[in-house]
This record gives sequence, C-alpha cells and structure tokens, in this order.
Amino acid sequence: MAIIAPSLLAADFLQLQKACDMLNGSQADWYHLDIMDGRFVPNISYGPMLVNFFRTATTKICDVHLMIEEPERYAEAFKEAGADILTVHYEACTHLHRNIQQIKSLGMQAGVALNPHTSVELLKDILQDIDVVLLMSVNPGFGGQSFIPHTINKIKRMREMIDEQLLHVKIEIDGGVTVENAQMIIDAGADILVAGSTVFKAADPTKTIAALKAI
Repeated sequence: MAIIAPSLLAADFLQLQKACDMLNGSQADWYHLDIMDGRFVPNISYGPMLVNFFRTATTKICDVHLMIEEPERYAEAFKEAGADILTVHYEACTHLHRNIQQIKSLGMQAGVALNPHTSVELLKDILQDIDVVLLMSVNPGFGGQSFIPHTINKIKRMREMIDEQLLHVKIEIDGGVTVENAQMIIDAGADILVAGSTVFKAADPTKTIAALKAI
C-alpha cells in the first residue's frame, strides 16, 4: 500500500488550518512541503516558518522537499522547524554526499530528488546513503502539470537499482499524480505518491485521498 503525501502547496493558503484539519482526519500518511527559492525554480513558495506551523498542526510525517540552491545553508533551520525528511535536488548539490551527511547528522531522513531530464543512473553510487529517491514527474516549480509518461521507465529502473543493492530506499513520485494513473505508478515500483491539485482541487479531498490509498 502506497504512502500518500498531499502537497500543501496546492491548498488554499487563506484556509491552511482547515487544510491541516482535513489531512489530519484523512488517510493521508505524510504532509509534503515544497520549498521554492525563485532561483532553482521560477516560483517562490515558503520557508521554515510555515513548515513550523505545519509541524505544530500535525503528528504526521513532515516531508520537506527543497527546490532551492545551496540547501546546506538552510538544512539546520528546516530541522528546527520540524522536518522529518529533508530532500535536496541532485542538480542543486555540487557535493551531494556532504549534503546527505549533513541531513543525517541533524537527525533527519535524507532524500534526493531528480528532475525529469536527470538519469537515475547518477544515483547508483549514493543510493546506500539515502532514504528516499524523489522522481519529479513534472518540471519543478509549478503545480497542476501533467504527468510525464517517461517517468514510468525511470521508476522501473530505479526499483531495479535499489533491489540489486538489497536496499530499503523508498521511491517517491511528485507531479501529475491522479487517481487514474496511480495504479500504473505503483505497479512500476513507487512507494510514495505526492498529490497536490488532485487532492486539494477535488470536490471531496478526503474521499480522493481514500481512493489513492485504496489502490
């Protein structure tokens, strides 16, 4: 059964407490929190202060996805804000192993994200050091985009690489996840589904989360 991690970026920011109450009462497993700096990606979202708000609003896992340059400058702040998992982008880290060691030393699980154009093979020598691989199935920076079909091949190859090394790394998929394509994504080998617009734009978000969880 997949872990469902609704992305709060798609929520109504004027109704964040209601969004948290809905998630807390739903079958959602994690809060997925997207951090954008306006440099690595075009948009700016929010920072540690809002992550801390979400931390105080829930006992669920806070899965923080840094779409930012120089993530090492902010890792400690996100730990203090309450992040359980901190994911950095391969493309933003000149010294990725050092970034991962920093995250681990702060007591968080470490994730590495790959943009759609980045090969999963580039993680072969670092897989044993990380907890989560996040595969972007849309180009990062904007919500509401359609799932990139080639991602299915990347998921399958990533699963092979993890299994070959007998590791327990989780595969997380972020972007364009819907009730309609979730089964295909899980069948390819994914463990975690990030869903933003699919959940928060639904007529009944709680029911939509339940539908994803039932797949």
